[in-house]
Amino acid sequence: MRRLAFLLRPSWLALAVVVLAFAYLCFTVLAPWQLGKNTTTTRANSQLERALTAEPVPLTTVLPHQDSSAPDEQWQPVTATGRYLPDAQVLVRLRLIDGAPAFEVLTPFAVAGGPTVLVNRGYVRTDDGGSRMPEITPPPDGQVSITARLRDSQAVIPGKNPFRENGFRQVYSINTEQVAAVTEVPLTGSYLQLVDDQPGGLGVIALPRRDAGPFLSYGIQWIAFGILAPIGLGYFAFAELRARRSESSAAADADSDEPAPPMTVEQKLADRYGRRR
Repeated sequence: MRRLAFLLRPSWLALAVVVLAFAYLCFTVLAPWQLGKNTTTTRANSQLERALTAEPVPLTTVLPHQDSSAPDEQWQPVTATGRYLPDAQVLVRLRLIDGAPAFEVLTPFAVAGGPTVLVNRGYVRTDDGGSRMPEITPPPDGQVSITARLRDSQAVIPGKNPFRENGFRQVYSINTEQVAAVTEVPLTGSYLQLVDDQPGGLGVIALPRRDAGPFLSYGIQWIAFGILAPIGLGYFAFAELRARRSESSAAADADSDEPAPPMTVEQKLADRYGRRR
C-alpha cells in the first residue's frame, strides 16, 4: 500500500476528480444529448419519407377536435374545406428561405364542421433588407378547399416575446399555443403548411432534406471518451508506479555495488602481522 501512497497526493486526487467528472458528464449529459438529437432526426426523416408517398386524408380524421394534435403524423398531407380568418393573421420573423431573409405568414383557418387550425400560407421576401414590411396578398374570402401538410408546433424561443409593429402581429416561432394567445383564436396543437398552388398560398416552403446528421457518431464518441478517460487515468497511475519501482530497484543495486572503504594504517598492520603468526 505504501507504493500507492502517491495516489493520495493533491495533484493525483485533483486529476482523478476531473477525469471522473468528465466521464460522468459523457454518460449522463453529452452522449444522451447527441443520441436524443439523433432519435428526433430519425423520427422526422421516417415521417417525411412515409408522407412523400401518402395520399391526402381529410383533416378531421387526424385533428377531430379543437384540442387535437398529431405528433406521429407530421408531414402527412391533408385536405380541408373552410374559410381563412385574415383578421387574426400573424407574421413569423427572422426566417431564411434559400439564404435570404423572409417572413412566414400564418393565418387561422376555420374548418367547416371541424376545428380551427393555423395555416402557414408560405413566405414573403422582406423589402430593403427588412427595413420595410413586405406587401402581403390577403387570403381569399369565403369558403375554399386547401391541401397542406401537418406540422408539429415549434417551441417558444426564450426571451423572444410576440409584439405588434406596422400593423402586424409578429412572433419568432410557429407555436400554436402562443399564436392562439396572441390572436385570441383557439387553435389545434398541430398546424398546416400549404403545398404548391393552393388558395391563399404565397411563396412555397420547400420540404427539408432527409439528413440523419452526425448526431449518432457524436453520441458514440462521447461514450467512448467516457470509457477511455478512466482507462487513461489508470494507465498513467500504472506508469508512475512502474517508474517508481524502477527507481527503487536502481537505488538498491547501487547500494550493493558500492566499494568497501579504504583500510586504515592500524587495520593494515593488524592484518599483516596476523597473517605472519
